[in-house]
Order: sequence, then C-alpha cells, then structure tokens
Amino acid sequence: MTTAPGGPAPRRVTIKDVAARAGVSIGAVSLAANNRPGVSDTTRARILAAAADLGWQPSQAAKALSGTGGRTDTIGLVIARPARQLGLEPFYMEFISGIESILEEQSCSLLLHLVRDTEREIDIQREWWQSRRISGSILVDLQDDDPRIPALERIGLPAVAVGHPHLAGTFPSVWTDDAAAIEEAVRYLAALGHRRICRVGGNPHLGHTAIRTAALEATTRELGLDDARSVPTDYSGEQGARATRTLLASPNPPTAIIYDNDIMAVAGLSVAAEMGLSVPADLSLIAWDDSQLCQLTHPTLSAMSHDVFGFGAEAARRLFAVIDRATPASGPAPRPVLVPRGSSARAASTGRADAPP
Repeated sequence: MTTAPGGPAPRRVTIKDVAARAGVSIGAVSLAANNRPGVSDTTRARILAAAADLGWQPSQAAKALSGTGGRTDTIGLVIARPARQLGLEPFYMEFISGIESILEEQSCSLLLHLVRDTEREIDIQREWWQSRRISGSILVDLQDDDPRIPALERIGLPAVAVGHPHLAGTFPSVWTDDAAAIEEAVRYLAALGHRRICRVGGNPHLGHTAIRTAALEATTRELGLDDARSVPTDYSGEQGARATRTLLASPNPPTAIIYDNDIMAVAGLSVAAEMGLSVPADLSLIAWDDSQLCQLTHPTLSAMSHDVFGFGAEAARRLFAVIDRATPASGPAPRPVLVPRGSSARAASTGRADAPP
C-alpha cells in the first residue's frame, strides 16, 4: 500500500491481514508459514499466495516461538577480542569465512558478538538461547576449567567446542593437534642446528596455548636442547614485537623463534631488522596459520600451515548435526604441517645459513 507524500506511513502487514485475505484462522497461517502439518496442501497454497500478495513474511523471532521444536535460522559465535584486533587477525577472518560457507548452504546467518571476558559471554549465550535468537553456538578459545562449559551445559545450549575434548565437557569438539605441530617445528629447527628455540605465545589461560607450551618444553628436553622459553601475549602485533625484543635482548638470545600467529611473526621480522639481525642468517622465524601475510614479507615466512577455512566449516557442520539431533562425535581437523620458506635456515654456528635441500 502506498501513501501520498507527507501522508501517514503505510501500516505494516500482519499475520491477521494474511488470515483475512486467505479466509483462514491466524493459527492456520502460522502452520503454513512454518511448514507444519495441520492444513491441507490446497489451504497451504492459498495462505502462501496471500502472504506473497501482501508482501508478508514471518519474523525470525516468530518462527523461533512457534513451538515447532525446530531451529531458528541463526547460530551464535562470541569471541573475546577487541574489535580492532579481530579485524587484523587472519585466523578468525578465515575461520568465520569457513563457518559462513556452511551457513550459506543451510540458508542461515551468523550472530557474532565480541566480549572482554567469559562471564560476559555466558550472559550473552544464555540470553540468546533463552530468547530463541539462535539454534546453537560455536564455542572458541577454550580454557582449562572453562566456566562456560558447565554454565552452558546447564541451560541445554546446542554447541560445538573448538578445542581438545578434555576442555570441552560434554560438548562435541573439533580441534587441531597443536602438540604434534609444535613437535614438528622444534625437530625441524633442531635438525638445522638450532639449540636455543623460543616461542612468542598467546594467552596462557587458553587451552591450546598450554598444550603448545607443554609440547615445546617436552620436545626441547627430549632433544637435549637449551631450555625453551615462551613469552605470553594477546596475539597483537604490538605485543608480538615487544616479546621479540625481550627475547633478543636477553643474555642468551634464541637463534629461532616460533610464533603463535602470523601477525606476530610479521612483527618479529620487523624487530629483527630493527635490531640489526639478518633473517634467516642470524635468526630463524616460524609463523603459525600460514595466511597470505606469510608470503608477502621479505623473506617469506616459514609457517605451520593448516586449512583454517576448512576448520571453521567443519565446526559449523558439526553444530548443525547437533542441532538436528545427530549427536556427532568429537574429531580432529587436519593438523598443521610445516611449510619451510625463506625465514628459516641452518643456525649460523653450523655452517652456511641457507635453507636445507
């Protein structure tokens, strides 16, 4: 319906208007719109035609409150990161893109919220679920004794946890084998003659950070290397640069550094140049995730590479299986594998600083 300029705004078409046009009850319109049994095919077609004529569609909230026991068209994702930092973080951009690829197949959307702490996330997830704004959520950045797990189990939230099963409680999980990836990186660097291997890590409270730290310490100890040091950060380039300076200014600076993401490795490369060190002649660097950033630097960055897009897609697939009551088992995603490039080479004390054949 249109109005003359300056006239009253057009009235919103309601379910009552559709019922009147089709000559049925409001309940019949709700059944037809939500594809529920209880109306004949002829009546359903008449109702849908009336809705199309009037330009009416049921709201997502109305669908969720229809009592069908089915799912809404939205899933949730809460991430504890500052908005500006998230925009610079290649991992989450790729991970969310993978989720979105599955949502597109399912004709669903993503409700994303950024928070500062897990207590706030619990409040948000509880509100989303109890108001039926979402069908389920993907939980990320799991911690040891994560308070989200029991809190969200209690309210019956359908969810998939991105993290090792020992962190996920009763939720099905999908994870990468970070311990095996760290071991591969350390053994590679040790084979190049590096004995002082350090790491610029992430938040020490996160489960995958603790797994990587333990694997670094265990592997260097097994190989008889110098004690490894991990410096915690918030994953930002600024803290990655600060941690690199701290390590390189220490009495026994490392000859190789492993980073917990790509953006910190790029920052570390700049710090090495700032301090007059040549990469890889004086210092070898290994990034983590292997986004396009790793191939845009000079030298290009060696990296622990994995399919982050596929990781996000797999988390979304498992969540839809949970929502559809298929109870999927937990399972690992393909683990990161080492991709050597120009930033890693033989330790200077072992001979010529060039990449291995």
